[in-house]
Amino acid sequence: MFFREKPAMMLVELKNADSAVYASVLAKQIDCTYSHVVKILQEMQKADLINFKKEGRLKLLELTKKGKDIASNIESIRTML
Repeated sequence: MFFREKPAMMLVELKNADSAVYASVLAKQIDCTYSHVVKILQEMQKADLINFKKEGRLKLLELTKKGKDIASNIESIRTML
C-alpha cells in the first residue's frame, strides 16, 4: 500500500485546511515535489480518500468521509505519542 508519512501528512493538511487546497499548494506545505504529490493523490483517489473538484482549469482537493475519518485517526495517534 502507498500509506507512508507523506500521504499521512497530506490527509491531515487537507483536513485542517482553512480554504480550498490545490496540489501545488499541498506540495509546498509538505515539502514534496508536485509530480510526487500528484501520484500520491491519484492513489488516494483510487482508495476513495479524496476527490478532485474541477474549478475552471484548476482542480481543488477535498477529502471524502473515509479520508476525513482516517485523517482524524492519524491526528489522534500523533497526540497519543
